[in-house]
Amino acid sequence: MNTETKSNFDNKTTQNAQMPVDLSTKTTKILAIGKWTAKGKILEDRLPVMIKEVPATVNLYLTGKIEQWYVKPDISGAVFIMNCTSPAEAHELLEKLPLGIAGMMEFDFIELGPIMPLRYLLKE
Repeated sequence: MNTETKSNFDNKTTQNAQMPVDLSTKTTKILAIGKWTAKGKILEDRLPVMIKEVPATVNLYLTGKIEQWYVKPDISGAVFIMNCTSPAEAHELLEKLPLGIAGMMEFDFIELGPIMPLRYLLKE
């Protein structure tokens, strides 16, 4: 690196160091990780509920609230990426599904948002 290039690099590094460091981000998605409750672990008990669960879940997908859905490989529950801005909103929607009403599935919620430090890679 020649002296001029090094000087330019040092100036940019100093400028970036002086930029306010706000790494906070707003929630734009919710990762909902489901698991069977004790009541939902008995396959024979949940099959009649599943007949209603599938169309209700498809409806959440078609209205845009569920963006992606998966099942855990051990079949211990569903995983949804939801277009919600709070865990409370996602919880309210999922509790209204037949498995939620029957108390057969519960969810853990993780808030997701943009990776804000990426802004430092953008040219001003």
